[in-house]
Amino acid sequence: MSETASFVDPVFLARFGLNRANVLDYFLHPLNPFRTTVNTSNEVVAMQGIGIGIFMQQGLHHGEPPLSPQQAEIEYQNALAKLTGEQYELMPPSEPSLYAQPSPLYTIRHVLRTNPTTTKVLGIYYVVEGVIYKAPSVRSVMKTNVTRTYEGLSGACEALAPCARYLPSLGYTWVFEPQEKNNTDPYSLMQMAKKRKRRKILDNRRPGERTAAEEEGIRASEAIDQILVRISKSSLLVK
Repeated sequence: MSETASFVDPVFLARFGLNRANVLDYFLHPLNPFRTTVNTSNEVVAMQGIGIGIFMQQGLHHGEPPLSPQQAEIEYQNALAKLTGEQYELMPPSEPSLYAQPSPLYTIRHVLRTNPTTTKVLGIYYVVEGVIYKAPSVRSVMKTNVTRTYEGLSGACEALAPCARYLPSLGYTWVFEPQEKNNTDPYSLMQMAKKRKRRKILDNRRPGERTAAEEEGIRASEAIDQILVRISKSSLLVK
Protein backbone atom coordinates (compact mmCIF):
# COMPACT_ATOMS: atom_id res chain seq x y z
CA MET A 1 0.00 0.00 0.00
CA SER A 2 1.20 3.48 -0.83
CA GLU A 3 2.56 5.48 2.12
CA THR A 4 0.40 8.41 1.00
CA ALA A 5 -2.83 6.38 1.40
CA SER A 6 -5.34 7.29 4.09
CA PHE A 7 -8.65 6.13 5.58
CA VAL A 8 -11.60 8.00 7.06
CA ASP A 9 -15.08 6.85 8.13
CA PRO A 10 -17.40 9.89 8.17
CA VAL A 11 -20.31 7.80 9.50
CA PHE A 12 -18.41 6.77 12.64
CA LEU A 13 -17.17 10.32 13.19
CA ALA A 14 -20.64 11.82 12.78
CA ARG A 15 -22.22 9.29 15.16
CA PHE A 16 -19.63 8.92 17.92
CA GLY A 17 -17.07 11.65 17.41
CA LEU A 18 -13.42 10.91 18.10
CA ASN A 19 -11.60 10.92 21.44
CA ARG A 20 -9.05 8.87 23.32
CA ALA A 21 -11.75 6.51 24.59
CA ASN A 22 -12.81 5.29 21.13
CA VAL A 23 -9.89 6.04 18.79
CA LEU A 24 -8.69 2.42 18.97
CA ASP A 25 -12.18 1.20 18.07
CA TYR A 26 -12.12 3.62 15.16
CA PHE A 27 -8.76 2.28 13.99
CA LEU A 28 -10.01 -1.33 14.22
CA HIS A 29 -12.82 -0.53 11.78
CA PRO A 30 -13.28 -3.52 9.44
CA LEU A 31 -12.83 -1.30 6.36
CA ASN A 32 -9.58 0.27 7.56
CA PRO A 33 -6.93 -1.01 5.09
CA PHE A 34 -4.12 -0.36 7.58
CA ARG A 35 -5.25 -2.83 10.25
CA THR A 36 -3.76 -6.31 10.27
CA THR A 37 -5.80 -9.25 9.06
CA VAL A 38 -4.88 -11.46 12.04
CA ASN A 39 -6.83 -11.53 15.26
CA THR A 40 -5.30 -8.93 17.59
CA SER A 41 -5.13 -8.79 21.38
CA ASN A 42 -7.36 -5.70 21.22
CA GLU A 43 -10.20 -7.80 19.85
CA VAL A 44 -9.61 -10.49 22.48
CA VAL A 45 -9.89 -8.05 25.41
CA ALA A 46 -12.90 -6.38 23.76
CA MET A 47 -14.77 -9.71 23.87
CA GLN A 48 -13.95 -9.80 27.60
CA GLY A 49 -15.60 -6.42 28.10
CA ILE A 50 -12.30 -4.57 28.50
CA GLY A 51 -11.86 -1.19 26.90
CA ILE A 52 -10.81 2.36 27.70
CA GLY A 53 -14.33 3.68 27.28
CA ILE A 54 -15.80 0.85 29.36
CA PHE A 55 -13.37 1.55 32.24
CA MET A 56 -14.31 5.24 32.11
CA GLN A 57 -18.03 4.38 32.34
CA GLN A 58 -18.21 1.29 34.54
CA GLY A 59 -14.92 1.15 36.42
CA LEU A 60 -12.49 -1.70 36.64
CA HIS A 61 -15.10 -4.10 38.05
CA HIS A 62 -18.86 -4.03 38.31
CA GLY A 63 -20.00 -1.74 41.09
CA GLU A 64 -16.71 0.17 41.32
CA PRO A 65 -16.47 3.90 40.50
CA PRO A 66 -15.50 4.94 36.96
CA LEU A 67 -11.82 5.46 36.24
CA SER A 68 -10.23 8.67 35.05
CA PRO A 69 -9.15 8.74 31.39
CA GLN A 70 -5.48 8.37 32.32
CA GLN A 71 -6.10 5.49 34.72
CA ALA A 72 -8.40 3.80 32.21
CA GLU A 73 -5.65 3.80 29.59
CA ILE A 74 -3.14 2.39 32.08
CA GLU A 75 -5.47 -0.49 33.03
CA TYR A 76 -6.19 -1.16 29.35
CA GLN A 77 -2.46 -1.32 28.60
CA ASN A 78 -1.97 -3.70 31.53
CA ALA A 79 -4.62 -5.99 30.08
CA LEU A 80 -2.85 -6.03 26.71
CA ALA A 81 0.51 -6.75 28.37
CA LYS A 82 -0.85 -10.06 29.71
CA LEU A 83 -1.40 -11.34 26.16
CA THR A 84 0.99 -12.13 23.32
CA GLY A 85 0.62 -11.51 19.63
CA GLU A 86 -0.12 -8.41 17.55
CA GLN A 87 -1.55 -5.44 19.41
CA TYR A 88 -2.39 -1.78 18.85
CA GLU A 89 -1.31 0.63 21.57
CA LEU A 90 -2.53 4.18 22.02
CA MET A 91 0.50 6.34 22.75
CA PRO A 92 0.16 8.72 25.72
CA PRO A 93 -0.28 12.44 25.06
CA SER A 94 2.47 14.98 25.54
CA GLU A 95 0.80 16.41 28.67
CA PRO A 96 -1.40 14.70 31.31
CA SER A 97 -4.05 17.40 30.93
CA LEU A 98 -4.73 16.19 27.36
CA TYR A 99 -6.12 12.84 28.53
CA ALA A 100 -9.56 14.26 29.26
CA GLN A 101 -10.06 16.37 26.11
CA PRO A 102 -10.33 15.61 22.40
CA SER A 103 -7.20 16.11 20.33
CA PRO A 104 -6.66 16.66 16.60
CA LEU A 105 -3.84 14.09 16.65
CA TYR A 106 -3.62 10.56 18.02
CA THR A 107 -0.67 8.20 17.64
CA ILE A 108 -1.23 4.42 17.48
CA ARG A 109 1.59 1.89 17.57
CA HIS A 110 1.32 -1.58 16.04
CA VAL A 111 3.49 -4.04 17.97
CA LEU A 112 4.18 -7.74 18.24
CA ARG A 113 4.32 -8.70 21.91
CA THR A 114 6.23 -11.84 22.92
CA ASN A 115 6.06 -11.32 26.71
CA PRO A 116 4.83 -8.66 29.15
CA THR A 117 7.99 -6.57 28.71
CA THR A 118 9.16 -7.29 25.16
CA THR A 119 7.57 -5.88 22.01
CA LYS A 120 8.64 -5.34 18.41
CA VAL A 121 7.28 -2.29 16.60
CA LEU A 122 5.60 -3.22 13.31
CA GLY A 123 4.27 0.19 12.38
CA ILE A 124 3.13 3.60 13.61
CA TYR A 125 -0.06 5.36 12.53
CA TYR A 126 -1.43 8.87 12.97
CA VAL A 127 -5.06 9.84 13.24
CA VAL A 128 -5.25 13.48 12.17
CA GLU A 129 -8.68 15.11 12.38
CA GLY A 130 -10.26 11.68 11.89
CA VAL A 131 -8.04 10.67 8.94
CA ILE A 132 -5.72 7.70 9.45
CA TYR A 133 -2.23 7.83 7.93
CA LYS A 134 0.71 5.49 8.15
CA ALA A 135 3.96 7.02 9.37
CA PRO A 136 6.68 6.89 6.68
CA SER A 137 9.47 4.38 7.08
CA VAL A 138 13.06 5.39 7.81
CA ARG A 139 14.03 4.28 4.29
CA SER A 140 11.47 6.53 2.61
CA VAL A 141 12.44 9.50 4.80
CA MET A 142 16.13 9.01 3.95
CA LYS A 143 15.30 8.61 0.26
CA THR A 144 13.30 11.86 0.28
CA ASN A 145 16.08 13.76 2.06
CA VAL A 146 18.73 12.45 -0.35
CA THR A 147 16.57 13.39 -3.33
CA ARG A 148 16.03 16.92 -2.02
CA THR A 149 19.75 17.30 -1.30
CA TYR A 150 20.66 16.11 -4.79
CA GLU A 151 18.19 18.50 -6.42
CA GLY A 152 19.57 21.41 -4.38
CA LEU A 153 23.18 20.59 -5.27
CA SER A 154 22.29 20.10 -8.94
CA GLY A 155 20.55 23.48 -9.05
CA ALA A 156 23.52 25.15 -7.35
CA CYS A 157 25.94 23.65 -9.88
CA GLU A 158 23.79 24.80 -12.79
CA ALA A 159 23.62 28.33 -11.35
CA LEU A 160 27.39 28.49 -10.77
CA ALA A 161 28.43 26.96 -14.10
CA PRO A 162 28.17 30.26 -16.11
CA CYS A 163 30.33 32.01 -13.50
CA ALA A 164 33.31 29.68 -13.91
CA ARG A 165 36.30 30.91 -15.94
CA TYR A 166 39.44 29.01 -16.84
CA LEU A 167 42.74 30.34 -18.15
CA PRO A 168 45.85 28.18 -18.45
CA SER A 169 47.91 30.85 -16.71
CA LEU A 170 45.43 31.54 -13.90
CA GLY A 171 43.47 28.33 -13.53
CA TYR A 172 39.81 28.52 -12.48
CA THR A 173 38.33 31.84 -11.40
CA TRP A 174 34.78 32.88 -10.54
CA VAL A 175 32.92 35.93 -11.85
CA PHE A 176 29.63 36.53 -10.03
CA GLU A 177 28.95 40.12 -11.19
CA PRO A 178 27.11 40.69 -14.52
CA GLN A 179 29.43 41.79 -17.31
CA GLU A 180 28.99 45.21 -18.94
CA LYS A 181 28.92 45.84 -22.69
CA ASN A 182 32.56 46.92 -22.76
CA ASN A 183 33.58 43.57 -21.34
CA THR A 184 37.16 43.44 -20.13
CA ASP A 185 36.92 39.93 -18.73
CA PRO A 186 40.09 38.03 -19.75
CA TYR A 187 38.04 34.99 -20.61
CA SER A 188 35.71 36.96 -22.92
CA LEU A 189 38.62 38.78 -24.57
CA MET A 190 40.34 35.50 -25.21
CA GLN A 191 37.18 34.07 -26.77
CA MET A 192 36.82 37.11 -29.04
CA ALA A 193 40.45 36.81 -30.09
CA LYS A 194 39.92 33.16 -30.96
CA LYS A 195 36.90 34.05 -33.13
CA ARG A 196 38.82 36.77 -35.01
CA LYS A 197 41.72 34.41 -35.54
CA ARG A 198 39.38 31.71 -36.79
CA ARG A 199 37.76 34.10 -39.28
CA LYS A 200 41.19 35.24 -40.45
CA ILE A 201 42.32 31.68 -40.99
CA LEU A 202 39.22 30.83 -42.99
CA ASP A 203 39.61 34.00 -45.16
CA ASN A 204 42.29 33.09 -47.76
CA ARG A 205 41.86 36.17 -49.99
CA ARG A 206 44.68 38.58 -50.78
CA PRO A 207 44.68 41.97 -48.98
CA GLY A 208 42.27 44.42 -50.67
CA GLU A 209 40.44 41.70 -52.59
CA ARG A 210 36.63 41.88 -52.26
CA THR A 211 33.73 39.77 -53.34
CA ALA A 212 31.07 40.99 -55.76
CA ALA A 213 28.61 41.51 -52.94
CA GLU A 214 31.11 43.59 -50.96
CA GLU A 215 31.87 45.76 -54.06
CA GLU A 216 28.17 46.32 -54.66
CA GLY A 217 27.70 47.36 -51.02
CA ILE A 218 30.55 49.86 -51.23
CA ARG A 219 29.15 51.42 -54.46
CA ALA A 220 25.68 51.72 -52.91
CA SER A 221 27.12 53.40 -49.81
CA GLU A 222 29.06 55.91 -51.96
CA ALA A 223 25.95 56.70 -54.02
CA ILE A 224 23.92 57.39 -50.88
CA ASP A 225 26.67 59.69 -49.56
CA GLN A 226 26.63 61.71 -52.84
CA ILE A 227 22.85 62.11 -52.69
CA LEU A 228 23.03 63.35 -49.11
CA VAL A 229 25.73 65.90 -50.05
CA ARG A 230 23.62 67.29 -52.93
CA ILE A 231 20.56 67.57 -50.71
CA SER A 232 22.54 69.42 -48.06
CA LYS A 233 23.66 72.01 -50.66
CA SER A 234 20.21 72.46 -52.24
CA SER A 235 18.51 75.87 -51.83
CA LEU A 236 15.20 74.11 -51.26
CA LEU A 237 16.39 72.72 -47.96
CA VAL A 238 14.78 74.54 -45.07
CA LYS A 239 17.41 75.52 -42.52
